[in-house]
Amino acid sequence: MSATENKRSIVVGIFIFIGLAIFIAAVLTLGGKQKRFVSSITLKAVFNNVNGIQAGNNIFFSGVKIGTVSKINFYGNAQVEVTMHIEEAAQKYIHKNSVAKQGSEGFIGNKMIEILPGQGDAPQVEDGDRINVATALGPEDIMKTLQANNKNILTITDDFKKVTTDMLAGKGTLGTLLADTVMAGRLRQMTINLENASASTARVTSAVAQYTSKLNTKGTLTNELLTDTTVFASLKTAVKSLQNTAASASEMTNNLKLTSNKLNSDKNAVGVLLNDEQTAAKLKNTVSNLESSTKKLDENMEALQHNFLLRGFFKKKAKAEAAAAKDQSHQDPK
Repeated sequence: MSATENKRSIVVGIFIFIGLAIFIAAVLTLGGKQKRFVSSITLKAVFNNVNGIQAGNNIFFSGVKIGTVSKINFYGNAQVEVTMHIEEAAQKYIHKNSVAKQGSEGFIGNKMIEILPGQGDAPQVEDGDRINVATALGPEDIMKTLQANNKNILTITDDFKKVTTDMLAGKGTLGTLLADTVMAGRLRQMTINLENASASTARVTSAVAQYTSKLNTKGTLTNELLTDTTVFASLKTAVKSLQNTAASASEMTNNLKLTSNKLNSDKNAVGVLLNDEQTAAKLKNTVSNLESSTKKLDENMEALQHNFLLRGFFKKKAKAEAAAAKDQSHQDPK
């Protein structure tokens, strides 16, 4: 074999080796994306319409890719059974009451199937189980919904057009507000009044805040009354004393009033003495007679002292009084 042929064989061998390497890498890459080399289980779901889902489309669970669609077969009269290869690691998160739902990867992306987690404490799925499907809106359903929405929008537009026409014509409350200048003036005045009221409220609020700040200033009488329990107790005692004094003064006033009424009455001795002139004259005459009798009694006593029969008696009495006075002076020296 010549050197040229050997060189050609080596080049062909290199190209074949590179091709095999690229092929193996492509198989490994595609197999990794399709989860071909990962332990998996099989789940099935029956749809009324698969809407273009094909073998190889991805399966998602909570936004994470967990498998691919492996096979699509007709089922029953008009349904389609989809066989899905699911990673065995995701099996514990999928329960028997989970639901398969059709979707797409992005707004216009490839079709895919999303498995929604089930509710409650249902057991996890097993290899070969069939799970329920969620009803998806088809194009016809979407068109019906859009038509109903269009009708509603048209009705709302017609109603709004009628309302705005009546408003421009001056009908109704809003129309009156738009067309009546007097009403507009009243509203303007009302707004001014509200602004003035708001300003007054702000001033009152500021005054109240200033007053409360003074109440909170330590050392003032008001703050002591509000915060010092001792001052409050003393003030309470003083008020109670004032109440007792006022009650006593009131009782005294009533007594004085009763006494005054009795003094002005002629049904008692004092009232008779103060108000009856005849009785007063008699009392004056009686006092005058008593004075005369007392004077005469003094004269009689003086005469008895000089009488020879009683002179000794009065001398003994005088000596006894003198002796008693002398003894008293010795007992109480100055």
